[in-house]
Amino acid sequence: MKNNLSLTWDLETIFEGGSESSELKQYIQAAQDWIETFKQQVTPFAEKPELDQLIELTETIRQVSMHNGEIGAFVSCLTAQDVNDKYARRLVGIRNELNAATQKLITKFSFALSRVDDQEWQSWLEDQQLIEIRFVLSELRDEAKDKLPEDQEQLITDLEIDGYHAWGEMYDTIVGSMTVAWENEQLSIGQLENKLNHANREVRELAFQKLEQAWLDKADLFTETLNHLAGFRLQTYAHRKWDDVLKEPLNYNRMTNKTLSTMWETIVKNKQAFYEYLNRKAEKFGLDQLAWYDLEAPISQDVKEINYQEAADIIIKQFGQYSERMAEYATLAFEESWIEAEDRPGKRPGGFCTSFPESKQSRIFMTYSNTASNMATLAHELGHGYHQYVMDEIDLLNQNYAMNVAETASTLAEMIVADAMVEEATTKEERLVLIEDKIQRSVAFFMNIHARFLFETRFYQARKEGVVSTEQLNELMEQAQREAYGDQLSTYHPIFWASKLHFHITDVPFYNFPYTFGYLFSLGIYAYAKSDKKNFANFYDALLKDTGRMTVEELAKKHLNVDLEQPEFWQRAIDLCIEDVKQFIELTN
Repeated sequence: MKNNLSLTWDLETIFEGGSESSELKQYIQAAQDWIETFKQQVTPFAEKPELDQLIELTETIRQVSMHNGEIGAFVSCLTAQDVNDKYARRLVGIRNELNAATQKLITKFSFALSRVDDQEWQSWLEDQQLIEIRFVLSELRDEAKDKLPEDQEQLITDLEIDGYHAWGEMYDTIVGSMTVAWENEQLSIGQLENKLNHANREVRELAFQKLEQAWLDKADLFTETLNHLAGFRLQTYAHRKWDDVLKEPLNYNRMTNKTLSTMWETIVKNKQAFYEYLNRKAEKFGLDQLAWYDLEAPISQDVKEINYQEAADIIIKQFGQYSERMAEYATLAFEESWIEAEDRPGKRPGGFCTSFPESKQSRIFMTYSNTASNMATLAHELGHGYHQYVMDEIDLLNQNYAMNVAETASTLAEMIVADAMVEEATTKEERLVLIEDKIQRSVAFFMNIHARFLFETRFYQARKEGVVSTEQLNELMEQAQREAYGDQLSTYHPIFWASKLHFHITDVPFYNFPYTFGYLFSLGIYAYAKSDKKNFANFYDALLKDTGRMTVEELAKKHLNVDLEQPEFWQRAIDLCIEDVKQFIELTN
């Protein structure tokens, strides 16, 4: 691989000219034309559905999805790389209008499908041009049967633009404007968050205090955004007569409530081992208990820095141990400048991977500051990119995979790199640092994510009774953290609900448990990889290709021959994490 990799991404190969691109304007017009074609075709289909019309419509929907996806990904990149780009903010509105117009037509389409007689429907699905997409078409048909009458669902879609999605955008706008004074400069929230894993405890504590105050200063605004988001959802659910707030996220993630509850129950039964880890880490720091800002702290003051070039070389090498194709994809992403990693002000916090369905490229966003944790994030996002890289080979309509299986691919990529680093460690100290980095991720998925899940569940229950105040939100958050961490910490982070973007995302609620699912499901896949490296690449690609066309229970049964509604699979996965804790305890004796 070439040296002197760029730390900034190249968006010009998608649309030249950034947020004022003339190419983008033309492409937006093409998207609008396809949406108009969709409208003209779906109207007669809704009146009297015919098989030949359905086949024609599926091709139009592919075109609409491709155009919307290309525009949406580009706009996401623009708003992330520069939160002050006023032209990009305007494009957000255009993107939302395209998505809303499309969603209205998809709603009309799905209701038309629901009116087709069951017997006739089954015969249609045997048609050669539809058989490959039968799962997603049936899913759309079933969803329509579970909603309000069509005209009311269309009204909800119209109202979402300014009565729902706008609150999520308001959150993004507020966060994007936030900066915090640090020494002689103003840092973005993302830059300051990177200091929470600093080796010096005084630096971590000061960074945490400054972040806490920054979020508290805006807390009343975030209370507004969160309450209005939840209120809109709950009103929609009430009209649909959906009693369970988990119905939407479970349907979106194509998983059963039993699978979810079995996963959490198994985790809770195994938390004691992780309490022992937290206590041992506190002991190593000379503390009675860790504070919240100690959770990501390195166990050793002698922390090895890993620059971007080194991280790229390590990731490509370790991906290649399991799949040459994964290594080829990562090399492509690095060499073609698909990654925005520069540490600079003006970027939004966090990291993501987005894909361009027509260009068949991906873009990765993060802030890289030469830590092992940053390298793990980089591997994680490349895992997302590889997932889409494989999916690009199948029908576009089968590429709509849910978040829980998306997190499986990313977490597996992260795990491959983390494990390799542990195995290649040359000293006891280095091995200890790397094992502890792995355990930090287990704690995040089993405790931090669990706290988010508990908070969101209880918040929605409270929101049914009326607006939830800032003070109540803080109380709910701290209670959830104390329960999830087994009261093992000396301080908590009650304003976390404001600082975490995932609570304010409008795509789907409960943007939390899919991470833990993906982590544990990837452990099952990783166990297969380690037992049969020779056949892993083909097995893995086949599994990824099925992620958009079956439920997770079906996926697990087909490829791993396991039942996700039973605790055995989850216990085996958690046991692998407990082994890391045992090694940590031994190394710190």
